[in-house]
Amino acid sequence: MNKKNYINLAKKAANIQIKELKKINKVFNNSFIKAIDLILNCKGKVVFAGIGKSGLIARKISATFSSVGIPSFFCDPAQALHGDMGQIEKKDILIVFSYSGNTSELTNMLRYANRFRIKIIGVASKSDSLLLKASDIKILLPKVKESDITKMVPTTSTSLTLLLGDSLATTVMSLRKFSKEKFKVFHPGGNIGGSLLLAKDIMVTGKKLPLINYKKDLNDAVKVMNQKKLGIIVILKNQYIAGLVTDGDLRREMKFLSKRTSLEKFMTKKPLVVNENMPASKALAVMNEKKITSLLVVSDKDSKKKKNLKLKGIIHIHFLLQYGLK
Repeated sequence: MNKKNYINLAKKAANIQIKELKKINKVFNNSFIKAIDLILNCKGKVVFAGIGKSGLIARKISATFSSVGIPSFFCDPAQALHGDMGQIEKKDILIVFSYSGNTSELTNMLRYANRFRIKIIGVASKSDSLLLKASDIKILLPKVKESDITKMVPTTSTSLTLLLGDSLATTVMSLRKFSKEKFKVFHPGGNIGGSLLLAKDIMVTGKKLPLINYKKDLNDAVKVMNQKKLGIIVILKNQYIAGLVTDGDLRREMKFLSKRTSLEKFMTKKPLVVNENMPASKALAVMNEKKITSLLVVSDKDSKKKKNLKLKGIIHIHFLLQYGLK
C-alpha cells in the first residue's frame, strides 16, 4: 500500500466525525436546559457512570467537573454492585452515559437510584432504552455514522458523547462565572497552574519581609539580612520604599566603611518594582533579563507612580523555581 494513503484514510475518518459531530446541535433542547438547571441546583455531588467506552467518557467528564470546583466522582456500575452505590446520596445527581442505553450492568444502579429518588440524567441514542425510561431527564443522542471501515466500532459516537459532556461542563462554568483565578485554586501545580500564577500568589509578605528604616546603619542591616534570609533589605522612609541593599552590597561596603555608616550612602535608590498582578512567568523573565534574584512587588495603583511606593511583597527566584517556573 502506498504510504501516502495512510493520510487519506485518516482524513476520511476525521472528516466523517467532523460532519457527524455537527448533529450535536440537536441535543441542545429543553432536556439540555433541564439538565443544566439540575446541575446548578445540586446540593450534593455530580456522579457520573457508564460501562466500557461510555465509562471512559464518563470518567473524563467527571474529572473536568471536579477540576472546575464542582464535586464529582465516577462510579463504575459493575463495581457498584459490591457496595460502591453507598457513595451515592439522595442529594446527589447521577449522570449515566450509554450510547445504546440498554447495557445490562446499568440495571441495578438505575433501580437503586429510582428507589432512593436520586435524580438521573440519562444520555443515550435510543428513546425506548432502559436507561432513558429510568431517567428523570432524558438526553437523546442523535444516531451518527461511525468513522471506521466497518462502521461498527465506537468512534464518532464516543466523540459525540464526549462533546456533550464538555458542553454540559462549559455551560455550567459560564453560568457560575468561573474564571482563571478560580481555575488556579484547583490547579496549583503543573504547567497550567504555573502559567496562571501571579506575583501576589508567590511573594513573601508581612513579618517575613526584610525591612529597615533609612536611619539605621550597616550593622543593623546585617542583623536583618541574617534574620530574613532573602539576600536583600528594603530601606523604608516614612513607610515608602527608599532604596534597596543586597547581601553583595553589604559585603563590599563592610570592607571600607564603619559599621555605623548610614544605609542611605550606598543603597540602590529607585529599585526595580513590579505590580502584584504581573504573571509570575513574566517576573521570572524580568529577573533573568536584569540578572537579579529578587523583585519588589507593589500594588497596581502604586506601580504607575514614580515615587511614594509602598512595598506589598518580595518575589525571590527560589519561589519561582519551587512552582516549576523556569
